[in-house]
Amino acid sequence: MARPSKARGKIARHLGINVFGNPKYDRLLKKKPYGPGNPKKGRIRETEYARQLKEKQKVKFAYGLSERQFRNLFYKAKAMRGVAGHNMLIMLERRLDNVVYRMGMAASRRQARQLVSHGHIHLNGRKVTVPSALVRPGDLIAGKPKKSTEMLMRRLVSENSSRQASPWIEVSQDDLTGKVTMLPTRDMIPTIAEEQLIVEFYSK
Repeated sequence: MARPSKARGKIARHLGINVFGNPKYDRLLKKKPYGPGNPKKGRIRETEYARQLKEKQKVKFAYGLSERQFRNLFYKAKAMRGVAGHNMLIMLERRLDNVVYRMGMAASRRQARQLVSHGHIHLNGRKVTVPSALVRPGDLIAGKPKKSTEMLMRRLVSENSSRQASPWIEVSQDDLTGKVTMLPTRDMIPTIAEEQLIVEFYSK
């Protein structure tokens, strides 16, 4: 079920960051740089648990996962070798819907998820309708070879041309394709939250 735009606006204001990617929430935060409610009341001092919860919510809402999906992904990341927080972010970045978003083929991850779910995206020449599919080095992402899809993709790419490309994805705007050249590392992923606090949240 789609979350109303007004509710997403309240979430962005509560978290203090545009986690949804849509530029209109940047404008909202600039206009109302305080949480929902009376700005004169000020912010209540947060407990450690509240800080951990907020950081978790930032990442969960940013990538558009349900609580169950996010929790399961975190525990998979924790079971892997390396730093749990880094593993978690890398797995989130490797999601097909996120890659479509990073390529500039969508204004937000929510829109990218719809494109994948509706069959507009091909992975290695085959239609994939699972937004959570994880890409690997060498994978090729492209729009469905159909005129209506190509017109849609060209419009979206043009509208999002100012977005900086991820260094681990080689994008060709002419061909409307993206190639995963390597797995992302933590330093390649924009920081929107303190992932260590998320690790602490799930370690209680």
